Amino acid sequence: MAYGLNLGVIDWNPWAVRSPDGDHPDELRIDLDPTPESSDWNDVRDVAMCVREVLDAHGLVGFPKTSGSRGIHVYVRIEQRWDFIEVRRAALALAREVERRMPGRATSRWWKEERVGVFIDFNQNARDRTIASAYSVRPHPDGWVSAPLEWEEVPDAELGDFRLDNVPKRLEEKGDPSAGLEENVGSLDALLELAARDEKEGLGDAPWPPNFPKQKGEPKRVAPSRAKKEE
Repeated sequence: MAYGLNLGVIDWNPWAVRSPDGDHPDELRIDLDPTPESSDWNDVRDVAMCVREVLDAHGLVGFPKTSGSRGIHVYVRIEQRWDFIEVRRAALALAREVERRMPGRATSRWWKEERVGVFIDFNQNARDRTIASAYSVRPHPDGWVSAPLEWEEVPDAELGDFRLDNVPKRLEEKGDPSAGLEENVGSLDALLELAARDEKEGLGDAPWPPNFPKQKGEPKRVAPSRAKKEE
């Protein structure tokens, strides 16, 4: 950490795995990112609560935190039994289920031109992706912090509530809302069953990030508007 600080690092973005096994994540990460033209912070909070419902329905416990920017992250501790491809597959199934429950307010669409509502970024579970850690200070003029929340706090939380000048006192007085993460290790089996049902009904894979090799079953990795021009 001292080395990073000497380099001028502001926020810390850890990987979703811990040594000694770098091939099997122990976190499912749900990244809620508002689409500026069609959603706002109110939508992010509402979608986060729907994420909680979907996790509960599939036997998983999520721990929310502000991203320190415009969104919310939800971390889920999982058994280290699945590789990155399967964890991403589970994340995509969850995103699609939230989208079904909140049409027009939540979206799993990868291409920005297709998004309406809060984007549930399933690709944050791809192998090389990282997300700002809990209590990471973000590069914002007011020193916003990526702050863990109790679920009961989510509906009323505001973007500027958690800052470098008040989060240490909050932590001292209230404790760490994410302290129970390690005691709530869950299974992806139910979400992967949901993924299998989606696939059986014709919902295949979604596009991967551009730096990844083409994946089996992946649709065209080109924006729909561009694909039409090329036809």
